[in-house]
Amino acid sequence: MKPDRAAAVTALLDLEGSRVYGLARRMCGNPQDAEDLVQETFLNAFRAWDQLQDPKNPRPWLYSIARRSCQRMRRRRAGEPAHLESYDALLPRPSETGPQLPANERGPHADRLRAEAREIVERALETLPAAFRLPLVLSDIAELDTADIAAVLGLKEATVKTRIHRARLKLRDSVARGLPQRTLAGPAHARRICLDLLGAKLEALDRRQPFAFSDAALCERCRAVFDTLDLVRGACAALAADRIPAKLRQRILRASAT
Repeated sequence: MKPDRAAAVTALLDLEGSRVYGLARRMCGNPQDAEDLVQETFLNAFRAWDQLQDPKNPRPWLYSIARRSCQRMRRRRAGEPAHLESYDALLPRPSETGPQLPANERGPHADRLRAEAREIVERALETLPAAFRLPLVLSDIAELDTADIAAVLGLKEATVKTRIHRARLKLRDSVARGLPQRTLAGPAHARRICLDLLGAKLEALDRRQPFAFSDAALCERCRAVFDTLDLVRGACAALAADRIPAKLRQRILRASAT
């Protein structure tokens, strides 16, 4: 390796290694496969470094390599669903009850509910078909924007958004069902208004921007739905805190030097 390339790819490993490891853990069936995927991704990136067209933004290029490595290594797991429910089927339905949520509360009870939500999200991620899990992981764990995810997956941006929204709604439903329940007040808005607000909330999550409407403008049921979406987003952010194992990093650097 030339010194400049060695320095560049080492910097890329330090910058993106943990995110690629987080992606691999959610896409592979076991930890060893995840480590193998990370190693293959970075070694292929090191070897193809001269093909990188935009050194200032190497992330889409790197995750395209990770996607191809995942496709080569991954085998369809027994019992994995072949499809996810339609967007309409995943929309929240009117209900007299909803989950108890910590919202912005602090303390042992709120911390316990958040930890429980993270566990539910991690289990539910495994039940998503790969075609929906990968866009969500690229968005909420690898933190790529929609345009970059579309480039990585070779899809239209509108398709990427639809898949991410369906994945988020599926995880939201799992969290809503898995937490302790409480009684909700009756609907304060027409269902069409609630669905329009939900669409705006999902778009805000896509942009990683605060939701434009205050709690005072929302009915209790909308707040419950949006709070569960925020819990899902927070749980995914917590999963993004994975750190690439030091031994794996050393192994990659040794292999790339040979």
